[in-house]
Amino acid sequence: MYRLMFKQFFRSNVVILCLLLVSVLGMTGILIGKQFLDRQERAAEQVTLYQQEHIERNVNFHQEEFGLLMYYLKFALINKPEKMAGLSIGQSDVNPAIQHVTIRNLEGQKYDTDLVNPSSLQSGNLDLGFVIIYLLPLLIIVFTFNLLSEEREVGTWQLVSIQSRSKLKYLLAKLSVRVLVILALFVLLLTAAKLVLGIPLDAAFFAFFLLGFCYIIFWFTVCFLVVVFQKNSSLNALTMLSLWLVLAILLPASINSYVSNRYPVPEALATMIEQRDGYHKKWDSDKRETMADFYAHYPQFEDYGMPEEEEEEEEFTWLWYYAMQQMGDDEAREESDAMRAKLEQRGKVSRSIAWAIPTMHVQLAFNNLAGTGSTNHMEFLDKTNEFHEKMRLHFYPRIFDNASVLEENWEKFEPEFMEKENAVEWFRLLLPVIICSGLLLFLTFLKLTLSKQKGQW
Repeated sequence: MYRLMFKQFFRSNVVILCLLLVSVLGMTGILIGKQFLDRQERAAEQVTLYQQEHIERNVNFHQEEFGLLMYYLKFALINKPEKMAGLSIGQSDVNPAIQHVTIRNLEGQKYDTDLVNPSSLQSGNLDLGFVIIYLLPLLIIVFTFNLLSEEREVGTWQLVSIQSRSKLKYLLAKLSVRVLVILALFVLLLTAAKLVLGIPLDAAFFAFFLLGFCYIIFWFTVCFLVVVFQKNSSLNALTMLSLWLVLAILLPASINSYVSNRYPVPEALATMIEQRDGYHKKWDSDKRETMADFYAHYPQFEDYGMPEEEEEEEEFTWLWYYAMQQMGDDEAREESDAMRAKLEQRGKVSRSIAWAIPTMHVQLAFNNLAGTGSTNHMEFLDKTNEFHEKMRLHFYPRIFDNASVLEENWEKFEPEFMEKENAVEWFRLLLPVIICSGLLLFLTFLKLTLSKQKGQW
């Protein structure tokens, strides 16, 4: 029977055309992911060469004063994407993967990013994650909207009722053919992605596979619930497409709008203003007050002392200059911490609400597994803070002592890469989709039970 069902299913040219179209789009998404990874790889290589040339050039030009040299020198921290990022690019096309920082005030440097064509940002990326989340459900709808209604409309359902021991088993057998076809396509695309992108067979990859598998089953449960109401094909198609629009487009967009309005971040502008004012106002402030604040932050440097006489306060020193830079960051710290707290709250609320919306949950989970979500970027900003502080503590003594520039081993300052921990939280990852699928299966069973009692099955 299964062989006949498969032949009947593939007899339609529409089925073959839809499968080919989604396959082509899936392969296109994989190639787009490959281009993204190659671009990031080239950028990391170029940064390594650039930093070496940048340091050599500035050391040759500014050998007299260590403080003047450090005004210009930039050091790179790289958030190199994992191979999984090619599956779900997420926010990586917006958030910078490379931070070039000097040891001057940090808040004005952390949020610098590359210039990107806004049109490409508006349209987004067609990665494999997009194909799985948005296009496979449409393919499932195309394959299942007339699962039962077609039999009724062409007049074969009565024959099935007579010849089949169980009409429900027959219907489930037809559904299983479609499930196997979609899962085969999913496995084929994911296998191609593994080979093209060079993804290792680690926990993150298997988590991506299992989550995609559960997501496909969820959409089949959605469509089967609509089918068991035994409406005509047109109404089934309209209902399923409406559910897709609500789950895939309307609810995620509404929640994003709600979270943005519920947790606005005016601190972003306030941080920039405080950082700039905190630095520029120090030019007209008492130097002793600036140095006192600086030593309160770095007590290990108190031995460098205070300006003693009024005329000395009018003289420029690199000790005082970098103390001003540090004060700019210190005075913007409160707004910076508040902005970070708001961003973390946004992510927490979004993830909590997404437990009830599988499309949104899967999108966030794919980005998290690929290391391309907001959580990864926040970790990168934290690492930038640590990296900047490490550079400051290394060079401050040399600046304040006016050490010889040529005695420093500049060759050791290569771009650093952020270390990542890719722990998979299986419970949080799979449970929301499993619960939603189980709830839909329960509603389907309940509807079938009521229909049997009325003699409709």
